[in-house]
Amino acid sequence: MKILLLGKNGQVGWELQRSLAPLGELLALDARSTGYCGDLANLEGLAMTMARFAPDVIVNAAAYTAVDKAESEPQQAQRVNAEAVQVMAETAARSGALLVHYSTDYVFAGNGQAPWHEGDPVAPLNVYGESKLAGEQAIQASGCRYLILRTCWVYAARGNNFAKTMLRLARERDTLGVIDDQFGAPTGADLIADVTAHAIVATLRNPELGGLYHLAAGGETTWCGYARFVLERAEAAGVELAVKAYAITALTTDAYPTVAKRPANSRMNTEKLQKAFLLNLPHWQHGVARMLTEIIEK
Repeated sequence: MKILLLGKNGQVGWELQRSLAPLGELLALDARSTGYCGDLANLEGLAMTMARFAPDVIVNAAAYTAVDKAESEPQQAQRVNAEAVQVMAETAARSGALLVHYSTDYVFAGNGQAPWHEGDPVAPLNVYGESKLAGEQAIQASGCRYLILRTCWVYAARGNNFAKTMLRLARERDTLGVIDDQFGAPTGADLIADVTAHAIVATLRNPELGGLYHLAAGGETTWCGYARFVLERAEAAGVELAVKAYAITALTTDAYPTVAKRPANSRMNTEKLQKAFLLNLPHWQHGVARMLTEIIEK
């Protein structure tokens, strides 16, 4: 089996290089790759790459993810998150390849308190969410075999992440305030990659499993709750902090204005995924604790 992975050096892409390698011949690309084009802004080059490599599975972990910047660069966001995805989907439809694509809770309006189901009405709040929804719709309209995995609050030990930022600020500052009225589940890139590999194998064996799924860690928290958990674990590990977990100030979204509007409710119902693929998605605290062990020991 030949697998094409796009976005190999992103948070999820890096973990996918590990989880997909045992499944077959893996060609992993990013925007700087040579020989094959992995730049999603280059639609012609992307099409040529897929024609030359002729993958059985296309895994798209690349995206335009600068949420605030997308408000002033809507064409760039649309090109990478929708037009490039349409090229992949049309190629997959012609060749019979399975397309795996990652989307986001940002396709929803973010209102209410109930976890979002796959069939709930979509209503993006910002340009980024609109472009990701357009990518989903392009796949669904193409007639290709696909897995669309919507996720939220993605983190990884590699590179910058929310936990590292909180640890740095808790060392540098005397006070720390974090938003406490946006809800979701921090979801590890390693979990996403492992579930992806499992879902690919299952879907190739049983094509009826293809479709749209929500993939997120169990439980829920706020950004403030997330930050407090990070500092509590760090303190328990002997890290000296100027700001203690209990001293973090809970802020409302209005106190921290951003260019692009964020959803207040990023909770995601994952029952469909767990039932279809016989999975158990661990509580978000398990993955974050493991990630903290890695970054604190470095």
